[in-house]
Amino acid sequence: MSLFKARDWWSASLGEKEEFDQGCLCVADVDNSGTAHDKIIVGSFSGYLRIFSPHPLKPGDGMQAEDLLLEVQLRDPVLQVEVGKFVSGTEILHLAVLHPRKLCVYSVSGTLGNVEHGNQYQMKLMYEHNLQRTACSMTHGPFGGVKGRDLICIQSMDGMLMFFEQESYAFGRYLPGFLLPGPLSYSPKTDSFVTVSSSRQVESYKYQVLAVATDADSRKENEQQKMGAGKKVVADWILNIGEQALDISIVSFNQTSFSIFVLGERNFFCLKESGQIRFMKKLDYSPSCFHPYSSVNDGTINTLVGNHNNMLLVYQDVTLKWAAQLSQTPVAVKVANFQDLKGVIVTLSESGQLQCSYLGTDPSLFQVPKVESRDINYEDLDVEMKELQRIIKEATKTQDILPKMEKDDDLTLVATVLPDLDSVSQAVDGEVESEVIPSVSVKLCVRSRLTLQKAVLLISTPPPLALTQDQFIFDSLEPGVSKTASASVFLKGNYPPADLEGSAVVSYSKPTELNPEGVPRIVQCKFRLPLKLVCFPVQPSKVANHKLTIDTNKPPVNLINLFPEFIDQVEEDQVSVVGFQLLAGQKVTLLASKTSQRYRIQSEQFEDLWLITREFILRFQDYFLKQGIKDFTCSFSGPVPLQEYFELIDQHFELRLNGEKYEALLSERAVQFRAIQRLLLTRFKDKTPTPLQNLDTLLDGTYRQVFAQGEHWNIT
Repeated sequence: MSLFKARDWWSASLGEKEEFDQGCLCVADVDNSGTAHDKIIVGSFSGYLRIFSPHPLKPGDGMQAEDLLLEVQLRDPVLQVEVGKFVSGTEILHLAVLHPRKLCVYSVSGTLGNVEHGNQYQMKLMYEHNLQRTACSMTHGPFGGVKGRDLICIQSMDGMLMFFEQESYAFGRYLPGFLLPGPLSYSPKTDSFVTVSSSRQVESYKYQVLAVATDADSRKENEQQKMGAGKKVVADWILNIGEQALDISIVSFNQTSFSIFVLGERNFFCLKESGQIRFMKKLDYSPSCFHPYSSVNDGTINTLVGNHNNMLLVYQDVTLKWAAQLSQTPVAVKVANFQDLKGVIVTLSESGQLQCSYLGTDPSLFQVPKVESRDINYEDLDVEMKELQRIIKEATKTQDILPKMEKDDDLTLVATVLPDLDSVSQAVDGEVESEVIPSVSVKLCVRSRLTLQKAVLLISTPPPLALTQDQFIFDSLEPGVSKTASASVFLKGNYPPADLEGSAVVSYSKPTELNPEGVPRIVQCKFRLPLKLVCFPVQPSKVANHKLTIDTNKPPVNLINLFPEFIDQVEEDQVSVVGFQLLAGQKVTLLASKTSQRYRIQSEQFEDLWLITREFILRFQDYFLKQGIKDFTCSFSGPVPLQEYFELIDQHFELRLNGEKYEALLSERAVQFRAIQRLLLTRFKDKTPTPLQNLDTLLDGTYRQVFAQGEHWNIT
C-alpha cells in the first residue's frame, strides 16, 4: 500500500448498475471551443453518453449540475468513443461512437446562454454506418498519409478490419490466423496497424498491404479472378511477447523517439517502429490499464499504470517514480488539461466512478486517539471474560449440516462371542491340513433410538480367519427394537493369524433439517476371538530351536489362571508349563519360572511365537487389572532375534523367485502343449491318414510336465 493517496480534485458517480470498460473514456475539446480545454466523454454499456467539463469550487468537491454538459441515452450499448476529424470538408473535431452493429459520428456544439441556466449543448448526428458484423473496437488516423482528415478502422469479433473513409465504406480485410480480437492501434509514422493476436504475438500490417489485398467480401471465384491486384495479407513484422495484451498505445512526443507501448498481463513493453524491443518492465502485480504521456526530461516517456490493487503507478521509462492509492480499480486512465488545472489524471472504474485527481505529497496517516486511563476492575473483567468464553463456545458448536452429538448414541452395536466353540463346525473351503477345523459364533445386537432405513452391518476379521457371512442389511430399524445377526468365524488359510481381534461396523444415515436425505454416520465395536479357534492343547515340548524370554515386575502367576481352557484341573496348585498346537503351525510351549519373574516361550518355528506371545501379554494385563494393579510391565532383555527375522525374509524372497521360475516354466510348457494340440488336430483333420510321429507320446509327456509345474507353483 502506498503512503500517499491520489489527491481528489473532482469526482462523479455515473448512473446506477451501469458497466464501463477501457474504450468508454475519452478526453478532448469535443465542442471545438478553441480554448484547448478538454472535456470528458464517457459512454456506458447501458447506452448512456455523457460529456463533462469539471469546474470544482475547491479541490475535492463532487460534481455540480453545471459540470454535466450533455447526457444522452442511445438505443445501443456504447463500446468505444473517439474524437477526430471524421467529417469531410471540415477539420473541426467530431465525436465517433461505436455500437455493436453501428458506427455513428456526431457533432457537439454549445450555445451561450443568456439566463442563469448557463450554456446549452446539443449533439447532432452527421452520418452513421450499419455494420454487417459485430464490432469489437476501433482506431482512427490519417490512413495512407491523407491530410486534414481522419479515417476509421473497426475490428469485428470474427477478425475483419472494416475501413471507412468518413461517410463511405472503403473495404474490409481479414487478419490471417485470427482467433480472438485483441487491442488495435494505428501508427501514423509507419502508416501501419499494430495488434496482438491470440498467438501472443505483436503484429504490424501496412495500410498499403491491406488496401491491395484480396477483398474480404469477395466470395466467388470469378470475382477473385477479376481482381488481378489482389494479394495475401502479410504482416510487416512480428514479435512474440509470450502473453496476452490488455492495451496498445503508439506515441511520438517532441524530442522523443517513436515508440509502441504494449501492456501485457505481467509486463509492459516499449517497441521501436521496426518491432524491436526498446525496453520492457516486469510487473509484480496485475495491471488494469495504462497511458503513456510526455515527460519533462528529454528522451524519456512517462507511463501511468493502474492495477487491481487500486494503485496508480508512474514510470519514467522503466523506473518507478511515484505510487498513489486510488479509491477504485481503474479500467481506463487519461491525462487532461482543464481550465483551472493542467495535467489532471482522469480515471474511470468498472462501476462508473469517474475521478479527476492529481499527485500530492500529503501522507494519509491514521493517528490513534488517546485512551483515557482508568482503574482495572478485576471482578468486571472476570464477568466479561466468562461471557466472551460462553459466546465463543456457542459459536464453535457444530451446527446445521452435521447433527449435534448427544450423550446417547442414536444406534448401539454390541458384539458377543459365544464362550464355547460350535458343536458342528461351520468351516467351509478350508486350506488347513487338519481333521477338524473349529468355528465359533459371534452374535451382534443392533438397537436404535430412531427410525432408520437401509442400515448395513459389516464384520471383518484378520486373515486368514474367515466368516460364514460378513454383511447384513437391515431394511428398517424401529425405535427400541433390537435386531440380531449371527456369523461363524473359522481359520481358512494355512498360516496363523497375526491377531484375534475382529471388528463390526454399522453404517446408516441420519436425516437433518438441511439434509433430509441424511448425514452418513457409523457405529463401531470390536470383539476378541478365543485362542482355541486356532490352536488346541498338547503335551509341552522341552526342546525347541527358537526361544523367547520375557521378564515381568510381578511375582510368578499360576498359568492355570491365565489359560484355564488349555489346562485340565489337576491336583497340583501350581502349573508352570502349557503346550499349544497351532492348527496352521508348529507346537508352542510356555514355561513359567517358579523362583524368578521370568517366562519362556519356545517353538520350532520363529514366526509361530508371535500369536502366543501376544495372547500371553494381553491375558497378563487383564489378570493384574482385575486385581487393581496398574504398574505391571513386561520387558525383553535378550538380544533382538534379527537373524531369525532376516532368515524369514530370505526364505520369503527365495519362495518368490521360485514362484516366478515355476510360472515361467509353466508358461513354456503350456505353449508347447497348445502347439502339439494344433499339430495333432491338423493330422486328424487331414483326409489322407499320416503317421503321428510320436506326437501323442509328446502330448502326454507335456501334459504331465504342465501338471507337475502347476503343483510346484501352488506349493510355493
